[in-house]
Amino acid sequence: MMMSGRSVLCGSAALAVTLAGGFGLRHATALTPADELASHRAVYELKLAQTRGNSPAMSARGRILYDFSGSACEGYALQFRQVSELDNGEGKVTLSDLRSTSWEDSAAKSYVFKSQNYVNETMIDSVDGKAERQNDKVVVALTKPVDKKFDLEATIVFPTEHVRRIIAAAREDKSIIELPVYDGSEKGEKVYNTLTVIGRVIAPGERVPTDAAAGKEVLAGLKRWPVTVSYFDKASKSGEQAPVYAIKFELYENGISRALVLDYNDFAINGDLTSLELRDTKPCK
Repeated sequence: MMMSGRSVLCGSAALAVTLAGGFGLRHATALTPADELASHRAVYELKLAQTRGNSPAMSARGRILYDFSGSACEGYALQFRQVSELDNGEGKVTLSDLRSTSWEDSAAKSYVFKSQNYVNETMIDSVDGKAERQNDKVVVALTKPVDKKFDLEATIVFPTEHVRRIIAAAREDKSIIELPVYDGSEKGEKVYNTLTVIGRVIAPGERVPTDAAAGKEVLAGLKRWPVTVSYFDKASKSGEQAPVYAIKFELYENGISRALVLDYNDFAINGDLTSLELRDTKPCK
Protein backbone atom coordinates (compact mmCIF):
# COMPACT_ATOMS: atom_id res chain seq x y z
CA MET A 1 0.00 0.00 0.00
CA MET A 2 1.16 3.46 -0.62
CA MET A 3 -0.51 6.65 0.47
CA SER A 4 0.47 9.40 -1.75
CA GLY A 5 0.29 7.84 0.10
CA ARG A 6 -2.68 6.47 -1.55
CA SER A 7 -0.39 5.63 -4.35
CA VAL A 8 1.87 3.00 -3.04
CA LEU A 9 -0.28 1.55 -0.33
CA CYS A 10 -1.65 -0.10 -3.29
CA GLY A 11 -1.66 1.47 -5.20
CA SER A 12 0.66 4.94 -1.60
CA ALA A 13 2.30 8.13 -0.60
CA ALA A 14 2.11 11.10 1.10
CA LEU A 15 0.60 7.68 1.54
CA ALA A 16 -2.02 6.69 0.77
CA VAL A 17 -6.25 2.83 3.16
CA THR A 18 -9.63 0.64 3.22
CA LEU A 19 -9.78 -3.10 2.66
CA ALA A 20 -13.08 -4.42 3.91
CA GLY A 21 -16.73 -4.11 3.30
CA GLY A 22 -19.43 -6.49 2.25
CA PHE A 23 -17.21 -9.08 0.65
CA GLY A 24 -17.20 -11.56 3.51
CA LEU A 25 -14.30 -13.56 4.89
CA ARG A 26 -12.20 -15.60 2.48
CA HIS A 27 -9.72 -18.40 2.98
CA ALA A 28 -6.01 -17.65 3.34
CA THR A 29 -5.19 -19.21 -0.01
CA ALA A 30 -7.18 -16.72 -2.11
CA LEU A 31 -6.36 -17.14 -5.76
CA THR A 32 -4.30 -14.51 -7.57
CA PRO A 33 -3.11 -15.13 -11.14
CA ALA A 34 0.64 -14.88 -11.70
CA ASP A 35 1.98 -11.31 -11.96
CA GLU A 36 -1.41 -9.92 -10.88
CA LEU A 37 -1.97 -7.59 -7.94
CA ALA A 38 -3.92 -9.21 -5.10
CA SER A 39 -7.42 -8.06 -4.27
CA HIS A 40 -7.39 -7.50 -0.54
CA ARG A 41 -8.68 -5.51 2.40
CA ALA A 42 -6.18 -4.31 5.00
CA VAL A 43 -6.34 -2.34 8.24
CA TYR A 44 -3.30 -0.51 9.64
CA GLU A 45 -3.29 0.83 13.20
CA LEU A 46 -1.34 4.08 13.47
CA LYS A 47 0.70 5.31 16.43
CA LEU A 48 3.46 7.86 16.95
CA ALA A 49 6.94 6.43 16.35
CA GLN A 50 9.12 9.48 17.05
CA THR A 51 9.42 13.24 16.97
CA ARG A 52 12.46 15.18 15.77
CA GLY A 53 14.19 18.51 16.23
CA ASN A 54 12.18 21.13 18.06
CA SER A 55 8.87 19.32 17.68
CA PRO A 56 6.83 19.64 20.88
CA ALA A 57 5.84 16.60 22.88
CA MET A 58 2.84 15.11 21.11
CA SER A 59 0.80 11.98 20.63
CA ALA A 60 -0.82 10.50 17.56
CA ARG A 61 -3.04 7.57 16.78
CA GLY A 62 -5.33 6.49 13.98
CA ARG A 63 -6.23 3.90 11.42
CA ILE A 64 -5.88 3.33 7.70
CA LEU A 65 -8.43 1.24 5.83
CA TYR A 66 -7.34 0.04 2.38
CA ASP A 67 -9.59 -1.90 0.00
CA PHE A 68 -7.99 -2.82 -3.33
CA SER A 69 -9.67 -4.93 -6.01
CA GLY A 70 -9.70 -5.60 -9.73
CA SER A 71 -7.60 -7.20 -12.43
CA ALA A 72 -5.79 -6.48 -15.67
CA CYS A 73 -9.12 -7.06 -17.45
CA GLU A 74 -11.37 -4.91 -15.27
CA GLY A 75 -8.98 -2.22 -14.09
CA TYR A 76 -8.17 -1.53 -10.44
CA ALA A 77 -10.38 0.07 -7.79
CA LEU A 78 -9.23 1.47 -4.46
CA GLN A 79 -11.23 2.61 -1.46
CA PHE A 80 -9.04 4.40 1.05
CA ARG A 81 -9.69 6.02 4.41
CA GLN A 82 -7.23 7.43 6.93
CA VAL A 83 -8.46 8.73 10.28
CA SER A 84 -5.84 10.35 12.54
CA GLU A 85 -5.95 12.09 15.92
CA LEU A 86 -3.02 14.38 16.69
CA ASP A 87 -2.45 15.96 20.12
CA ASN A 88 0.20 18.69 20.06
CA GLY A 89 0.88 18.34 23.78
CA GLU A 90 -0.54 21.79 24.52
CA GLY A 91 -4.19 20.84 24.73
CA LYS A 92 -4.98 21.09 21.02
CA VAL A 93 -6.33 17.90 19.47
CA THR A 94 -6.91 17.67 15.73
CA LEU A 95 -8.98 14.92 14.16
CA SER A 96 -8.41 14.42 10.43
CA ASP A 97 -10.39 12.11 8.17
CA LEU A 98 -9.34 11.54 4.54
CA ARG A 99 -11.64 9.46 2.35
CA SER A 100 -10.99 8.60 -1.26
CA THR A 101 -12.04 6.27 -4.04
CA SER A 102 -10.32 5.75 -7.36
CA TRP A 103 -10.30 3.55 -10.46
CA GLU A 104 -7.40 3.04 -12.85
CA ASP A 105 -7.42 1.00 -16.02
CA SER A 106 -4.76 -1.66 -16.40
CA ALA A 107 -3.10 0.12 -19.33
CA ALA A 108 -2.58 3.20 -17.11
CA LYS A 109 -4.42 5.36 -19.65
CA SER A 110 -7.37 6.40 -17.50
CA TYR A 111 -7.64 7.40 -13.84
CA VAL A 112 -10.86 8.45 -12.05
CA PHE A 113 -10.75 9.82 -8.50
CA LYS A 114 -12.84 11.33 -5.71
CA SER A 115 -11.79 12.45 -2.24
CA GLN A 116 -13.10 14.31 0.79
CA ASN A 117 -10.93 15.72 3.56
CA TYR A 118 -12.40 16.46 7.00
CA VAL A 119 -10.76 18.23 9.94
CA ASN A 120 -12.58 18.06 13.27
CA GLU A 121 -15.62 16.71 11.42
CA THR A 122 -15.79 19.70 9.05
CA MET A 123 -15.13 19.05 5.38
CA ILE A 124 -12.36 21.36 4.24
CA ASP A 125 -12.06 20.20 0.65
CA SER A 126 -13.57 17.82 -1.89
CA VAL A 127 -12.00 16.68 -5.15
CA ASP A 128 -13.64 14.96 -8.12
CA GLY A 129 -11.95 14.41 -11.45
CA LYS A 130 -10.42 12.17 -14.06
CA ALA A 131 -7.17 12.00 -15.98
CA GLU A 132 -6.76 10.58 -19.50
CA ARG A 133 -3.45 9.69 -21.11
CA GLN A 134 -2.97 10.84 -24.68
CA ASN A 135 0.03 10.36 -26.97
CA ASP A 136 1.98 13.40 -25.81
CA LYS A 137 0.34 14.43 -22.53
CA VAL A 138 -2.03 13.57 -19.70
CA VAL A 139 -5.26 15.61 -19.69
CA VAL A 140 -6.89 16.25 -16.28
CA ALA A 141 -10.51 17.36 -15.96
CA LEU A 142 -11.77 18.42 -12.51
CA THR A 143 -15.38 19.04 -11.47
CA LYS A 144 -14.48 19.72 -7.81
CA PRO A 145 -13.34 21.87 -6.09
CA VAL A 146 -13.86 23.86 -9.33
CA ASP A 147 -14.37 23.03 -12.99
CA LYS A 148 -10.92 23.05 -14.49
CA LYS A 149 -8.87 21.36 -17.21
CA PHE A 150 -5.10 21.23 -17.48
CA ASP A 151 -2.35 19.15 -19.05
CA LEU A 152 0.46 17.20 -17.41
CA GLU A 153 3.58 15.79 -19.02
CA ALA A 154 3.32 12.37 -20.64
CA THR A 155 5.83 10.81 -18.22
CA ILE A 156 3.38 11.09 -15.32
CA VAL A 157 2.30 7.76 -13.79
CA PHE A 158 -0.86 6.97 -11.82
CA PRO A 159 -0.85 5.21 -8.40
CA THR A 160 -1.40 1.57 -9.36
CA GLU A 161 1.04 1.83 -12.26
CA HIS A 162 3.53 3.28 -9.78
CA VAL A 163 3.26 0.16 -7.62
CA ARG A 164 3.56 -2.15 -10.61
CA ARG A 165 6.74 -0.39 -11.73
CA ILE A 166 8.25 -0.63 -8.26
CA ILE A 167 7.57 -4.38 -8.18
CA ALA A 168 9.00 -4.79 -11.69
CA ALA A 169 12.15 -2.88 -10.69
CA ALA A 170 12.53 -4.97 -7.52
CA ARG A 171 12.27 -8.21 -9.51
CA GLU A 172 15.04 -6.92 -11.77
CA ASP A 173 17.23 -6.24 -8.69
CA LYS A 174 17.12 -2.48 -9.26
CA SER A 175 17.57 -0.36 -6.14
CA ILE A 176 16.46 3.09 -7.36
CA ILE A 177 13.47 4.23 -9.39
CA GLU A 178 12.41 7.84 -10.01
CA LEU A 179 8.96 8.74 -11.35
CA PRO A 180 6.58 11.72 -11.33
CA VAL A 181 3.24 10.63 -9.81
CA TYR A 182 -0.26 12.10 -10.05
CA ASP A 183 -2.96 10.78 -7.71
CA GLY A 184 -5.46 13.65 -7.59
CA SER A 185 -4.45 14.91 -4.14
CA GLU A 186 -4.08 18.52 -2.94
CA LYS A 187 -7.22 19.88 -4.65
CA GLY A 188 -6.51 17.69 -7.66
CA GLU A 189 -3.55 19.68 -8.94
CA LYS A 190 -0.51 18.29 -7.12
CA VAL A 191 2.20 16.31 -8.89
CA TYR A 192 4.98 14.70 -6.90
CA ASN A 193 8.42 13.68 -8.01
CA THR A 194 9.11 10.39 -6.26
CA LEU A 195 12.35 8.65 -5.39
CA THR A 196 11.96 4.97 -4.51
CA VAL A 197 14.75 3.07 -2.79
CA ILE A 198 14.39 -0.72 -2.86
CA GLY A 199 16.30 -2.78 -0.31
CA ARG A 200 17.59 -6.35 -0.40
CA VAL A 201 14.96 -8.96 -1.17
CA ILE A 202 13.45 -10.79 1.80
CA ALA A 203 13.09 -14.39 0.65
CA PRO A 204 10.19 -16.64 1.72
CA GLY A 205 10.90 -17.95 5.21
CA GLU A 206 13.12 -15.01 6.21
CA ARG A 207 12.03 -12.53 8.88
CA VAL A 208 8.66 -14.21 9.30
CA PRO A 209 5.96 -11.58 10.03
CA THR A 210 4.19 -11.54 13.38
CA ASP A 211 1.38 -9.20 12.29
CA ALA A 212 -1.78 -9.98 10.29
CA ALA A 213 0.36 -11.24 7.39
CA ALA A 214 1.42 -14.20 9.53
CA GLY A 215 -0.22 -17.47 8.62
CA LYS A 216 -1.40 -16.30 5.20
CA GLU A 217 -0.34 -19.16 2.96
CA VAL A 218 -0.52 -17.06 -0.19
CA LEU A 219 2.08 -14.65 1.27
CA ALA A 220 4.37 -17.26 2.81
CA GLY A 221 5.76 -18.27 -0.57
CA LEU A 222 6.26 -14.75 -1.92
CA LYS A 223 9.29 -12.47 -1.98
CA ARG A 224 9.03 -9.03 -0.43
CA TRP A 225 11.25 -5.97 -0.36
CA PRO A 226 11.84 -3.10 2.08
CA VAL A 227 10.84 0.02 0.16
CA THR A 228 11.10 3.74 0.88
CA VAL A 229 9.23 6.18 -1.35
CA SER A 230 10.05 9.88 -0.87
CA TYR A 231 7.65 12.48 -2.27
CA PHE A 232 8.97 15.83 -3.50
CA ASP A 233 6.98 18.85 -4.62
CA LYS A 234 7.43 18.89 -8.39
CA ALA A 235 6.51 22.58 -8.53
CA SER A 236 9.27 23.61 -6.11
CA LYS A 237 12.14 25.63 -7.61
CA SER A 238 14.58 25.09 -4.74
CA GLY A 239 17.77 23.19 -5.47
CA GLU A 240 18.38 20.99 -2.43
CA GLN A 241 14.81 19.99 -1.76
CA ALA A 242 13.73 17.93 1.24
CA PRO A 243 10.88 15.47 0.69
CA VAL A 244 7.40 16.60 1.68
CA TYR A 245 7.00 13.18 3.26
CA ALA A 246 8.20 9.61 2.85
CA ILE A 247 6.58 6.20 3.20
CA LYS A 248 8.49 3.10 4.27
CA PHE A 249 7.02 -0.39 4.05
CA GLU A 250 7.64 -3.99 3.07
CA LEU A 251 6.12 -4.73 -0.34
CA TYR A 252 5.13 -8.23 -1.41
CA GLU A 253 5.36 -9.08 -5.09
CA ASN A 254 1.54 -9.25 -5.26
CA GLY A 255 1.22 -5.62 -4.08
CA ILE A 256 0.33 -6.17 -0.40
CA SER A 257 2.20 -3.97 2.09
CA ARG A 258 3.10 -4.35 5.76
CA ALA A 259 5.28 -2.60 8.38
CA LEU A 260 4.36 0.95 7.40
CA VAL A 261 6.20 4.05 8.54
CA LEU A 262 4.77 7.44 7.52
CA ASP A 263 7.53 10.03 7.86
CA TYR A 264 6.47 13.69 7.89
CA ASN A 265 9.95 15.05 8.71
CA ASP A 266 9.05 16.55 12.12
CA PHE A 267 7.51 13.28 13.25
CA ALA A 268 6.96 9.71 12.07
CA ILE A 269 4.03 7.33 12.52
CA ASN A 270 4.10 3.54 12.52
CA GLY A 271 1.34 1.60 10.78
CA ASP A 272 0.94 -1.97 12.01
CA LEU A 273 -1.01 -4.39 9.82
CA THR A 274 -3.74 -5.62 12.17
CA SER A 275 -6.20 -7.14 9.71
CA LEU A 276 -5.79 -8.65 6.25
CA GLU A 277 -8.49 -10.30 4.17
CA LEU A 278 -7.56 -11.76 0.78
CA ARG A 279 -10.05 -12.15 -2.05
CA ASP A 280 -9.90 -14.18 -5.23
CA THR A 281 -8.75 -12.22 -8.28
CA LYS A 282 -10.54 -13.36 -11.42
CA PRO A 283 -8.21 -14.31 -14.27
CA CYS A 284 -8.71 -12.62 -17.64
CA LYS A 285 -10.83 -14.63 -20.06
